[in-house]
Amino acid sequence: MNRMDGGGEALLRYDTPEFTVIRPGGYVRCAITGDQIPLDILKYWSVDRQEAYRDAAASLEAELRAGKGRR
Repeated sequence: MNRMDGGGEALLRYDTPEFTVIRPGGYVRCAITGDQIPLDILKYWSVDRQEAYRDAAASLEAELRAGKGRR
């Protein structure tokens, strides 16, 4: 099944190093910004929190919010 089937929001299970499509769709939402992320460009997610991120900056922000980015 094509990951892009359907134009709505997909439901994914985030694993390492890939994700599994639970409900097909064209995008997921960034947990930090709320932006739509087309599945064909999705590169950042958290397995622990089961969240997607638009980019590395959003991923870092999620880590900081979770308290994992502190030195």
